[in-house]
Formats: sequence, C-alpha cells, structure tokens
Amino acid sequence: MLKVGVLGAGHLGKIHLKLLQQSSKFELVGFYDPIEAYAQQVSQEFGYTYIDNIDDLIDSVDIIDIVTPTLNHFECAQKAINHGRHIFIEKPITKTVQEAEILRDLVQKQNVRGQVGHVERFNPAFTAVKNMIVNPMFIESHRLAEFNPRGTDVPVVLDLMIHDIDIILSVVNSEVKDIHASGVSVISDTPDIANARIEFENGCVANLTASRISMKNMRKSRFFQKDAYISVDFLQKKSEVVRMKDAPENPDDFAMILQNAEGIKKQIYFENPKIQQNNAILDELESFADAIHNGTTPVVSLTQGTRALQVAQKIIDSF
Repeated sequence: MLKVGVLGAGHLGKIHLKLLQQSSKFELVGFYDPIEAYAQQVSQEFGYTYIDNIDDLIDSVDIIDIVTPTLNHFECAQKAINHGRHIFIEKPITKTVQEAEILRDLVQKQNVRGQVGHVERFNPAFTAVKNMIVNPMFIESHRLAEFNPRGTDVPVVLDLMIHDIDIILSVVNSEVKDIHASGVSVISDTPDIANARIEFENGCVANLTASRISMKNMRKSRFFQKDAYISVDFLQKKSEVVRMKDAPENPDDFAMILQNAEGIKKQIYFENPKIQQNNAILDELESFADAIHNGTTPVVSLTQGTRALQVAQKIIDSF
C-alpha cells in the first residue's frame, strides 16, 4: 500500500479522503488544511488524522494528493516534488501555463510521477466507446451547469470547458492549428459562458460550449468520423454509436437504408455499449497507484494536463 496525504479538505478534498481511506491500494496517513478550526472539525467528524504542518505531512508519505484551490496548486506540487514525492493534482493542473511547464519538467528531473485529475477520462460512458473513436473529423461538446459559487475564482474555460478540452486532445492525434473563441461575464468577474472552435492540423474541427449559468445541467459530446457517429452523455452515463455500412443486397424489412445522390446505399446500425458503472474518482486515484507500482505513464500525465491548460489559455486569450 502506498502512503498518501491530502492537501485541502474542502468539498472535493473530503471525497478524496473518503475514497483513499476505503481503497486497498492506499494507506491514508492524514491531511493538511490551512484553516485550522475547519480542519479540526473535519478530523473530529470523520476521524481522519489532521497534520498541522504541511512539511511533516509531505515527509511521512509516498504520494501527495493536491485538492486545494487552483491558486495553490503550483506551490504545493513544487514542494512535494522537490521532496521526492509523487503527486496527484486536481484539474486544472495550475493557474498559469508557465507553472504547469515547470511542474511537468520537475517530475522528470526528480524521477517521480504525476497525474492530473481530469476525471472524465474515467467516466464509464467515455471508456465504453473510447477505442471506437478513430480519427474523428468533427466534435461538438456542451458542458452546461447551474450556477455554483465554487469554481468562480477561475474563468468557465478552466472550471468546466477544460474537461472537454482534455477529452478532445486525448482522441485527436494532431496538433492545434487555430482557435477562435468568445466569452461573456454575467455574474462573475471572469467569463461565465464561452464558446470555442478549435481547428487541428489534420482538418478536425471541435466546437465547444461551456456555461455555469444554465437553467439545467448538460455534459454531452458528439464525435463524427468516417461512417460513424458516437455520442457520449457524461452526465447520464450513456453512449450511443451509429454506424453506416454498405447495405446488403436484400435488407430485411426493418433495416434503415440511406441512399446518396450517386445511388450508393448504406445501412444504419445502432449500438448502445454496455456501461460498467464505477466511481470515476476512485478509479483515477487507483490508476495512479498502478502507474507508480508498474513504472508506467499515468493515464493523464502532467504533460497532458499541461497541454490541456495551454489550449485553455489560448481560448481565454482569444476572447
């Protein structure tokens, strides 16, 4: 079992603490939070060990799990890496691209591993179809949320859209060519609703919309590729695959046949992949433990987390 300590005991931090304590792959040593009265309350209510000195916690573990506000990610991660500790760091990796690049290079230098908490990579609706997404040429993503004061310290691009940026970068094997975007501040000091169009070198285009002032919650992505359309509902945890294949000579009466202007007939097939229900946060934490034990690259490396932030920052800069 890997010894782990958690920095930050807010809403998400408490979820991490609970899951790490339950996991057979970790030994939860304790947590640190700078608000001592609150930390003592959490410790008494849930029984987690509160360690009131961040350096003492880092010294006593193998992994530091950073679930602090984004503004503190860099300072906490740099300190842990320089102590030779592996780090799991919530998304976005850091507040600035420069900070992310420093951490990305530092884990290599110190020969430790780092993973970024892009939890949608472990969403069962996405993992069920990920291997079917091959060379998509058009992608459309909508991530809409009802207003929540948590997260408004950063633009909606870093709060919500970055989930879809990371997903898209994980399935499009090409460099970004151009970005066009617009964003509007409605309630916060930073944009609350944003739209971005990302063009890739290989011709793929991704259109992303994110809002934190919606009347309803939605987290959907659609991937279009040659002879297939794949839909992923991250919120409802459902996926659908629609394939087009050459129509048989004698299709049955219920077959759905399309014919184009050249007279070529295609039959449409619908698939609803079986979704294996899971706890995505537990899966991402345990996958990081596996990467450390096996000496493999984490599912979402600091390099990938940095790339997602680079694209997010270009979107923000183009407002």
